Amino acid sequence: MNCFRLNYLKSPGFEKGFEESSSSYGCGQQTASASVPSLRDPIPETLSAETVLKQAKADLRHPDPQVRILAIRYYLEKSFPSIPLSLLQEILSDREADVRAQALRSLIKFRSPIVSPLLKKYLKDSDSRVRIAALRGMFQFQEKIDLNIFIQFLSDESTWVRRKVATLLGWAQMEGALPILKELSKDVHSMVRRAALFSLATLYPDESENLLIEAMTDPDPELRKWVKTTLENLLTMPANAKTTSLTTRG
Repeated sequence: MNCFRLNYLKSPGFEKGFEESSSSYGCGQQTASASVPSLRDPIPETLSAETVLKQAKADLRHPDPQVRILAIRYYLEKSFPSIPLSLLQEILSDREADVRAQALRSLIKFRSPIVSPLLKKYLKDSDSRVRIAALRGMFQFQEKIDLNIFIQFLSDESTWVRRKVATLLGWAQMEGALPILKELSKDVHSMVRRAALFSLATLYPDESENLLIEAMTDPDPELRKWVKTTLENLLTMPANAKTTSLTTRG
């Protein structure tokens, strides 16, 4: 094969094309065929490691960030951990936040010991999308997490990052999350407050009742409505049923 090129489908529906394996490889007008690998296929054994690495480097340096994202899905997800660390560091240092975030999401799929330090590093990325990807990875790794790491996010400039912290702490049911969630329940944005209150009610149903009562005077009418319903459920159900019920509600 003279050319093994990952081409980005430039139509608005390229994601659909990706799912349907309509992406093409080759040169010029060459289109995908049964003998040419699609993004869902393993990298062909007939291609040497040197050829694959050369092509990976080319695609991961393509000027179109969408090509680089697709290349990450193909090369990184199917070649890791054999992909050189130097190339991995280059991917994670990409100028586009979406590319860095995709690299982290792809790395999370592996249980390599090198991934956890990378996630911690990118918790401080300048872009909220990357920080959120790193946060998800920390929880998905299911390792013991130092809660002090999340103190920095109490004042994160992104509302979505603060909300994600509140949601993940409730989802993971981490011991010792109470002080952080209490602080987030006072956030300036109502969607962060609601996420924090929901996690508090899920993890600490008894301790959260006073906070919920205080939230009955919240300036957001939708939040007040949700709090009223939540309190009614908490006050009427048996103690041993509180957590089970709350975790099934959105």
